[in-house]
Amino acid sequence: MQIENAPILTIQHPDSGQGAASGQSVIASGVWQVHTLSRRGVLKAITRTLTALKHKDTLAWDLSGIERLDHIGAQMFWNAWGKKRPPHLTLDPRQEELFNRLEKASGLSLARHRTSPLQWIIVLGAGILNFFEHLKSFIGLIGLVVQDIGRFIRNPRTGPWREISANIYHSGFQALGITALVGFLIGVVLSYLSAQQLKMFGGDIYLVNILGMSVIRELGPLLAAILVAGRSGSSITAQLGVMRVTEELDAMLVMGISHGYRLIMPKVVALAISMPLLVVWTDAMALIGGMVSAKVELGLAARYFLQELPEAVPVVNYNIGLLKGATFGVLIALVACHFGLRIKANTESLGRGTTTSVVTAITVVIVADAVYAIIFSGVGF
Repeated sequence: MQIENAPILTIQHPDSGQGAASGQSVIASGVWQVHTLSRRGVLKAITRTLTALKHKDTLAWDLSGIERLDHIGAQMFWNAWGKKRPPHLTLDPRQEELFNRLEKASGLSLARHRTSPLQWIIVLGAGILNFFEHLKSFIGLIGLVVQDIGRFIRNPRTGPWREISANIYHSGFQALGITALVGFLIGVVLSYLSAQQLKMFGGDIYLVNILGMSVIRELGPLLAAILVAGRSGSSITAQLGVMRVTEELDAMLVMGISHGYRLIMPKVVALAISMPLLVVWTDAMALIGGMVSAKVELGLAARYFLQELPEAVPVVNYNIGLLKGATFGVLIALVACHFGLRIKANTESLGRGTTTSVVTAITVVIVADAVYAIIFSGVGF
């Protein structure tokens, strides 16, 4: 049974008396619109027929008998013709505009992106320029913090004491738990592994030297800095980023409140105070963990451990550790604030900026630790 108003394609041969002199002719009739083409089985049959007629330039097409034609139906004919008008085509005047639009649209071509053989130089140059742009902004931030600290020293009564104390609490006190746990476990692992090797050479008594020097001089400050960079650094960046998204930073500027004096400088000062204290705390927990492990593994008494520690580790190493802690704290705060202020007013930039801030802060801390190792290579041994 034939569906009423269904799209119909009729193929006529030249011997029927109605074909074109050039060969077969295709006569279309019915309604070629989306609601008729989408009927069950119609689209598949029409597509199969048009595919069989594709790229046959000798065909004569007669679309004047179509009752109604929309863009979907016209596109099906256009695809069957190879996206160009066939040589023998008969259209209704009302269909001309539709096919003219398709013809113009087919003439548009998207520019192809050609990869230059020097693309790696372009990428490298862009990366270097981006690095120096960040470095310039970071140096400017350091200058701003120095000016704000000078202003704070000249007039401490009007300083942001509440902001400093709040940041000390969030970045220092609330980090005691995680730093104690990680420090204790690192001390246990380091003591246990060292004891295994020292047993082989009968050098059990040197465990205090190895553990004391490695923890107090290197591992304590570095572990505390990495934990604070991941915990407090990300928090600072996210806080400034949310303030950017909610336009609080703009509101502060409108009210004449300095970002540096009320937001950045308190965080830098707070971490400069908190980090040396966290280093002492982490060192103590790591040494306790090492002492427990030495008692279990080598049978070294805690009293012997505590007596030998001051002789094994010169006092200057404690000072180097504290100096590292203060330096790492300032660097973490500056990096976190730098990326926090560069976040744009959208959530995607917030997530990307926070991740970049943490990675950069940890990298800067490790680089600074390497610089300290070179500078104090002959001190404290």
